[in-house]
Amino acid sequence: MSWLRGNAPQQPPPQQGGYSRLPPGAGGGIPSGPRAGREQPPPQQDSLGGLLNRWGPSYGEQSPAMQYQGGRGGGGSSRTHARTFIVKPSPTDADSQSNRLLCHPNDFQEGEHVLVQQRYAMTIKRDMSGILQPGQVGLSMVQRQWALVNENDSISISIIDIRELGKDVILAAITIDLGFMRAKRQVDDVFSIDDLSDFIHRQFDRMMFSPDQVLYFEYHGHKLKATVRATQNVGVAPREGYGQLDSATDITIMKAADSGIKFKSSAKKPPPNAILAPNFRFEDVGIGGLDVEFAAIFRRAFASRMFPRGLVEKLGIRHVKGLLLYGPPGTGKTLMARQIGKMLNAREPKIVNGPEILSKYVGASEENYKEKGDDSELHIIIFDELDAITKQRGSTNSGTGVGDTVVNQLLSKMDGVDQLNNILIIGMTNRKDMIDEALLRPGRLEVHVEISLPDESGRLQILKIHTAKMTKEGVMAEDVSLPDLASKTKNFSGAEIEGLVGTTAGISDDIDQLRVTKQDFELGLTEVQPAFGVSEEEFAGLALNGIIGFDESIESIKQNARLLVEQVRTSEKTPLVSVLLHGLPGTGKTALAAHIAQNSEYPFIKLVTPEKMVGYSEQQKVQAIHKIFNDSYKSPLSVIVVDNIERLIDWAKIGSRFSNAVVQTLMVLMTRRPPMGRKLLVLATTSNRAMVEELEMAELFDSEMRVGPVSSLRGVEVVLESVDALENPQERRQVMQDIEDAFRPRTREEQALYGATKLSIGVKKLINLAEMAKLDPGQVGARLVSSLIEQAGGGASKPPARRRVAEGEPESPGYYGISM
Repeated sequence: MSWLRGNAPQQPPPQQGGYSRLPPGAGGGIPSGPRAGREQPPPQQDSLGGLLNRWGPSYGEQSPAMQYQGGRGGGGSSRTHARTFIVKPSPTDADSQSNRLLCHPNDFQEGEHVLVQQRYAMTIKRDMSGILQPGQVGLSMVQRQWALVNENDSISISIIDIRELGKDVILAAITIDLGFMRAKRQVDDVFSIDDLSDFIHRQFDRMMFSPDQVLYFEYHGHKLKATVRATQNVGVAPREGYGQLDSATDITIMKAADSGIKFKSSAKKPPPNAILAPNFRFEDVGIGGLDVEFAAIFRRAFASRMFPRGLVEKLGIRHVKGLLLYGPPGTGKTLMARQIGKMLNAREPKIVNGPEILSKYVGASEENYKEKGDDSELHIIIFDELDAITKQRGSTNSGTGVGDTVVNQLLSKMDGVDQLNNILIIGMTNRKDMIDEALLRPGRLEVHVEISLPDESGRLQILKIHTAKMTKEGVMAEDVSLPDLASKTKNFSGAEIEGLVGTTAGISDDIDQLRVTKQDFELGLTEVQPAFGVSEEEFAGLALNGIIGFDESIESIKQNARLLVEQVRTSEKTPLVSVLLHGLPGTGKTALAAHIAQNSEYPFIKLVTPEKMVGYSEQQKVQAIHKIFNDSYKSPLSVIVVDNIERLIDWAKIGSRFSNAVVQTLMVLMTRRPPMGRKLLVLATTSNRAMVEELEMAELFDSEMRVGPVSSLRGVEVVLESVDALENPQERRQVMQDIEDAFRPRTREEQALYGATKLSIGVKKLINLAEMAKLDPGQVGARLVSSLIEQAGGGASKPPARRRVAEGEPESPGYYGISM
């Protein structure tokens, strides 16, 4: 039998040996025998016309379009010579639904695989109707659209040598977008993912598939259109990305974006729209420092969506419908919600702001998502500033009841008689306490995740994100240390860190060759202050003169305070510690409390003082105090200084009048344990210890420290030296002698009552007297002594009888001790 095909005139065999895959001139170095590891194919039979030699001039003269395509291309495809064919429509609709390349029986073998236009892989089906002539191929309309060809166009076709590719060509997995041929068609039928996968395996077994390939077929009376989204080969994929469907190929079916088709989720594997992109990183979208929060969200809200449907039904669980993100402003709640929508492979999230929900969204939701039991694509609705539209019902006096209607609509749609399925509500708020409680129960917004201020590692991530462009462009100087900046930006939110970086770029003086240096960041830190943090100016004004160690009791107080600060920092058993500093007016209680707070280096330090609440009503005071305590819970370590308790509660000795609401607020907040992972130190001051005892507030405190007055000559001298009141040593000695004479006890009774001296004055008053005396040069000593005598004589700071200690016990005039 001749080596030529069909009825074409015979041609003599080629003059240069047998068939070769190599172009002329390419040769040496390639072994002539079979490849190692591959079984040598059997010799070709004449009855088949010679598979490797069939591409001779079968139809008369050799077509000019014939050219060598071969060799194993860069991606691994192995092809024979190419030949030109004429495109015709598929003879029948059944041929179109086969999604194969139709040809005359003399042109190809049934089931062979070819490459069209050097790009599109197809599988051969012989036309037995007699419609196609030799040299013609039949393509359906969707195939022609995919291959970008028209009827009667000339196309090149080359055979793919499956034996050469081996197992590499087998598909391990394929992802298909499926919908109706008519994009807007709506039907009530629900299609099983498992049944569709079995149908595709049966219908298209051993067929070639390529990325972006379009298929058309009929299933249960419905004409469907499928688009190959992605393929994954067992081995190295050919350059064109095609592969052969095998019985073991995993088929993932997704809903086409423009289709209304409904699917019943697979009982054998997770729904495809719950699988997250494997290489998705939040740093790429500008989110950092929220690793723990994201882990909690995925574990609690999305884990069930990744289970196979059959397992979900066995467990009897339901998917989470609602997620509430709450926390301080600027921590990334809105940005996180948007990225969650993108990660879940769902539709673009719907953002709802304020009253839009009633007029713009809820009505539309009834129309768009009215189907019950629909397991199709997830719909995500994001409510920004949720507290503005879901306040406690009955709490507003608008008269219209619109707010209550909004809450009722949302409740019914999420978990009511008219509930919607296949939705995920993400709410965001700064005020969780204002949201109606019915929204927060399981079945609605059941997962609550606090988006708090980032810790040091989180701040470092955020700094890396916002300085990535500077680093890439070589703008940031080498002396800038991001870990050092992260340690200095305590209690900064993500938005505040972004503002710091932006401010730093504007500070830099180097315009021509812009360089952002460490000095620029340090200056930026002075201009950008965190909303939740330390008010440096406020606390600096409380201790302008520092802490003067005029007595051993002051050093003892500072040492005990350091131990308490470290106890709060390290102990897991005492997350809340409260301390009361009490003593006569002007003894420096507030300065000591401010000093302890600042030296603690806690990231959150706030002051509760009556000076800021002048003119406040009782309710306003309660709200202000409550807000400061709530803000402290957003930081891992916090200090609150409650200054001058008697003035804060409006204490009046006459009639013992006071604000009971403020007292009860303080008593509740100062004993309430912070949330898990948060620690709080409360420092309170008072000049009326008896009042604290009378109001039963003394039991609130874990420790008490008495801050005594200056009651020794040595103490007076230390204070005067610290303020440089007497620079002349001789004058200082004379003044100290005068003070000793003025306050020396005169009788035995006075000696028994006062000890070595009757002097007792608050350090604050002593500093004021010294500063005033300095304004009268030449008479500093005389004015200071006379002022001290006037203060004692006037009763402004009369020396109280000090506690006598046991015989042999060292006297500690300003410190009673600490009760733990």
